[in-house]
Amino acid sequence: MEAVAKLKNCPMPPRKMRLVVDQIRGQKVDLALNILQFSQRRYYAIYVEKLLKSAISNWEQKNEGQRAEDAELFVKTVMVDASYALKRLRTAPQGRAYRQKKRFNHITLVVDSMLPDNSLVETEVNDTTN
Repeated sequence: MEAVAKLKNCPMPPRKMRLVVDQIRGQKVDLALNILQFSQRRYYAIYVEKLLKSAISNWEQKNEGQRAEDAELFVKTVMVDASYALKRLRTAPQGRAYRQKKRFNHITLVVDSMLPDNSLVETEVNDTTN
């Protein structure tokens, strides 16, 4: 069973955040946490690391009695979507002003276990017998 964690209005540009997120997509959770901990873009990786830990705890809440270490969790999907952009003016030479956009993003992270669910195995067995 999968668990979802969302981070809205993160004050980072989505293009740069995607560079960090692409490194952990499809990885096991423990490996993904190590990648984020030693990432070159540490300022961006802090937000993703907290979100990943939140998704792991959401999975543990959904699946009571199971531990995340035993379930072989992996990062199923990660999406970074653009949010709003604050528009500011920056002073320029000769009395001009340049427009500056401060972009924000939304991150959605889905964690799932590699072990098959019992309900899925039973339905597959029933489908093959018909």
